[in-house]
Amino acid sequence: MNYFAEKINLSNPFEREEIETFLKEFNLKFEAGIDYTVAVRNKGKVVGTCSKTKNVLKCFAVDSSMQGEGITNIMIKNLQDKLFEEGVFHSFVFTKPEYAVTFKSLGYSQVGSSKKVTLLEGGFTKIDNVLESLGKKYDILNSRVKTALVMNCNPFTLGHRYLIEEAAKRSEEVVVFIVEEDRSLFPFHVRYDLVKQGVKDLINVKVVPGGEYIISSATFPAYFLREKGELLREYTELDAGIFGNYFCKKFNITKRMIGDEPYCEVTRAYNTALKEILTGYGVDVEIIERSEDSKGAISASRVRESIRGNKGFVREELEGLLPEVTLDFLESEEGKKIVDKIMTTDSVH
Repeated sequence: MNYFAEKINLSNPFEREEIETFLKEFNLKFEAGIDYTVAVRNKGKVVGTCSKTKNVLKCFAVDSSMQGEGITNIMIKNLQDKLFEEGVFHSFVFTKPEYAVTFKSLGYSQVGSSKKVTLLEGGFTKIDNVLESLGKKYDILNSRVKTALVMNCNPFTLGHRYLIEEAAKRSEEVVVFIVEEDRSLFPFHVRYDLVKQGVKDLINVKVVPGGEYIISSATFPAYFLREKGELLREYTELDAGIFGNYFCKKFNITKRMIGDEPYCEVTRAYNTALKEILTGYGVDVEIIERSEDSKGAISASRVRESIRGNKGFVREELEGLLPEVTLDFLESEEGKKIVDKIMTTDSVH
């Protein structure tokens, strides 16, 4: 029998519920943010499904009675065609480790794995090539021993500046990777520019885009979904493993420095697991106590709360939390638009 993958109308409650119910049989959840889903049917009944969020393929499930019928190949081909249609030529696959061999046979290569989650990539781009290009562009392919920080900076605060300063004092060279995923109130290009301008006086510090392999929705969706427990641990193990196995080896990173986390439970759990996992790669993880004022730790969340509480940007209220570069930006036209967004959302990112 010839099977084909049909597009599911995600705005149709019946079709969506049908997929959600099918996934539950496999202990899978229909994740938030999915933008395209297909299903294969046999006699009208769903026997296979898969979805994507941007260029991340996920939520694969095939009925046991249909194993060996090439259902996965049919669905993957459909999703790949959709990606090509969108002009996307590099994709990731999230799956269980026992299914990795299936995707390898379809041309995907493994990037990282935890006990219960494997990440593979396919297309014209590979992690080794990406890191080689990144190293050349930002001059971090040298033999100097490096300390790394990974930051979101939503927005860049005096607390972030303090951590980077501390790293610069204690290290030969510091690389600050800025999370590139654009799910924050301050878009990536703004966050990156603020940090770059805000630390330009620190001559041994380089600010580098994090790309798709550092705390992205591919390697660490739990960070953005704010999921807790076992799933968080799995994704942390995956993210930390990729960082240790690829970034640290490629760029001679021997230490990762992180700020302690007094507010966010997810980030606090991530930091704890990160320290445990990176130690296995010979990378020292140093947790630094955050910079504080009389009201507690200086953080981006406090800045956003202040803007909401004051119903707008009040410079004198934020001078103890933000460097001049961020204060000046918030008075710009682009900054004012972001202030308006902050006042109408309760985003935690």
